[in-house]
Amino acid sequence: MTDVATRFPFRFDPVFRPVLALLGVRPATAWVAVTDRDLMIRYGPWRLRTARANVIAVELSGPYRWWRVIGPHVSMVDRGASFGSSTAGGICLRFGAPVPALVPGGRVRHPAATVTVADPPALARLLAVPDLS
Repeated sequence: MTDVATRFPFRFDPVFRPVLALLGVRPATAWVAVTDRDLMIRYGPWRLRTARANVIAVELSGPYRWWRVIGPHVSMVDRGASFGSSTAGGICLRFGAPVPALVPGGRVRHPAATVTVADPPALARLLAVPDLS
C-alpha cells in the first residue's frame, strides 16, 4: 500500500476558463487525486474528501449542456454535486455514505459527484468497483 496520489486534472473548455477563473477554478486548483485510501476532489475553493472505499459506483457520462455542468452545482434530482469545467464529458462517482462538498459546514451531503476530468475513462478504471453480484 502507498499513499502516493494519482492525480487527474480537469479538462477546461477555453470559452469557460475566464468565468471559472473568477471563481478561483483554474488548472492549478482543479484536480481529482486518488490514493489507496482516499479520494480527494479540489475545484478551486471547493473540496470533497472521502474514503476510496466509499465510492460504490462509477459511470462515464456526458456530453453535457453547459448550463447543467459548468461551475459548481447541486442536482435538484438527487442532490449530487457537480464540478464542471467542460461539456465534453466526465464521470459520476456514487458514494455509499453521502459526503459534504459544496456548502460550508458539512450539513449538506451529496450522494454523488460528477467531475469533468481530462481523462474520464482512466479515472473510471482506477476507481472500478468490483461487481458484487
